Amino acid sequence: MKKLILLTFIFTAFTMNAQTSQGSIFVGANLGNAMVEGTGIQFTSSDGESSLSLAVDGGYFIMDDLALLVGLGYSSNSSTDSNAFSYRLGGKYYLMGKMPLTLDYTGSSIKDLDENPSWLGLGAGYAFFLGDKVAIEPGLRYNLTMNDDYTEENVFQLNVGFSIFF
Repeated sequence: MKKLILLTFIFTAFTMNAQTSQGSIFVGANLGNAMVEGTGIQFTSSDGESSLSLAVDGGYFIMDDLALLVGLGYSSNSSTDSNAFSYRLGGKYYLMGKMPLTLDYTGSSIKDLDENPSWLGLGAGYAFFLGDKVAIEPGLRYNLTMNDDYTEENVFQLNVGFSIFF
């Protein structure tokens, strides 16, 4: 009987998450996304030159464990007199409620460039839920270039994401 209770507890812990249930919303920060400015706010200034980046990532669960993703970002750099608008659209599925799998389209519109970058991203990771509202999500991501005129290089990366669930 003790084994049955333990197995039931383990199964429930790994498959049931109110955070990823239909109707939930999350806002996230992702450190290390090479395709869109890092999610959050960053300002640097050195020797009279400055750079600013603002970005936010989030999603809405259209069904249990499946969320639609949207990300927006803006960056500017005074030393290169450039600015860029970045975006991300896609989906995120939490396999067994704990392993986020992502598929998204990411791109940027960069001032004064004829060609702008865009990528198809595939990602996988693991969500460590810290209570009911916060998760840390380390993972791997592969970005396949969609615009060979901008770059022919695909990008493989390691990410650490943080999400707040509502």
